[in-house]
Amino acid sequence: MLSKSRVKYIQSLYHKKLRDEEECFVIEGPKITEEFLLQAPGSILALYAVKNWLGDNDILLKRMNPSAIFSIETTDLERISSRSTPNQVLAIVQKKKDRQETIVPPGVFLMLDGIQDPGNFGTIVRIADWFGISTILCSIECADLYNPKVVQSTMGSLLRVNVIYTILTDWCKTNAGVDIYAATLHGKSIYHCSPLTHGAILMGNEAKGVHPELLGFCKEQVTIPRTGEAESLNAAVATGIILSHLITH
Repeated sequence: MLSKSRVKYIQSLYHKKLRDEEECFVIEGPKITEEFLLQAPGSILALYAVKNWLGDNDILLKRMNPSAIFSIETTDLERISSRSTPNQVLAIVQKKKDRQETIVPPGVFLMLDGIQDPGNFGTIVRIADWFGISTILCSIECADLYNPKVVQSTMGSLLRVNVIYTILTDWCKTNAGVDIYAATLHGKSIYHCSPLTHGAILMGNEAKGVHPELLGFCKEQVTIPRTGEAESLNAAVATGIILSHLITH
């Protein structure tokens, strides 16, 4: 059985302040845990799993320090999980070191202005990974990359996508030569745009869109033409549609 102090510590990592202080976060479930074991086993500080999962994954588990692997009962997993229905395994993972972007990322990259919904944010990271986008510049108002809902929504893509938080207006002033294409309601149809080979696609807040100050730095505004009556599109869905038309194949 896990000690009360260990349970309390793991539960504390569901809060941003403690994640920042400890420089680690929690992942849950077989899929994302297996991704970390395959690609970044050294970043796993501690792994807690039920006996059956440990037995089924004994070869993968040889990639990490055996002293950091703990067999626990389902009741213990329920105590430390953020989910209503825990799923076999949970791990504490070291955060990636923060990077300050000093050069313009190569090719096409994403800029996110105030994407605050954790599910949307994590899904956008996953979509970026699908389309081979390795860098996302985020405003400081965006959701925290290591929020449990964000982590889960990325499905492991946070391992491959470099997410950088910055003051976007300052970044744009410093990198004035970058072509930025802002997604808005009244831009040029994406179906009439040529595929992009470089530059940034800027997605705005779910309710407010892109800040007007940022629009002043944009080369062009683009939109997904509406044929129905819906007022708007989910930010992650819109990102997927725009990338599918603007990214060269």
